[in-house]
Amino acid sequence: MTTVEHRRAPNGFNLVPPPGWDVIPLHTGTQEAMDRIVRKAVRQLPVGFPKDDIPKARLKLTQEMKKVVRRASAKGGMTLYLPTERLHGVALPVSIVASEPVEIPRVRPNSGPEAVLAALASETLGAEMRELDDTAALRSERDVPADAAQGVDVAHRQVEYFVPIPDSTPDQYLAFSFSALIAPGSDPAFYDTLVELFDAVMCTFRWSYS
Repeated sequence: MTTVEHRRAPNGFNLVPPPGWDVIPLHTGTQEAMDRIVRKAVRQLPVGFPKDDIPKARLKLTQEMKKVVRRASAKGGMTLYLPTERLHGVALPVSIVASEPVEIPRVRPNSGPEAVLAALASETLGAEMRELDDTAALRSERDVPADAAQGVDVAHRQVEYFVPIPDSTPDQYLAFSFSALIAPGSDPAFYDTLVELFDAVMCTFRWSYS
């Protein structure tokens, strides 16, 4: 008798952010995470920072945090990763958003996720195939110019990974989006380094079955 192995889809994933980053869940526990990050930022204010200005700094940090969270949630985000400690004295203008699973119709009957990724690659600028935890994935990279009409306030470098969830029925996909704000006149090599950091983070990606 032949035994048929029934495989099950993962029920989550693990991603290891760099040191000095924090994770904000966008479904539950969001406010608690934001409060924790703001408290940490206030503790990191420079020595000699005027005590009378601390409430104003706390309010500004809270407002900025809420703006970032709203944007991530509006894009279907389920988890937000942010650097909350300075790197060599520099505050990194970057974020990573893991989005809700989405369903995409198959390219043709009986075609698998690989066919969907190939179709997307053919029409996505800067796309290339990668592999994450033994799963084929699509990576794309582009510079997005500032365009107020499109709701883009600041130019940014954007890198996205699109990953099919193995053995999901129907086929579902996760998206991981990295964004780095581009300051006018800045060195492009700096943003190349930030992109390398994101790619290194994505190398830590693992499916979870617990």
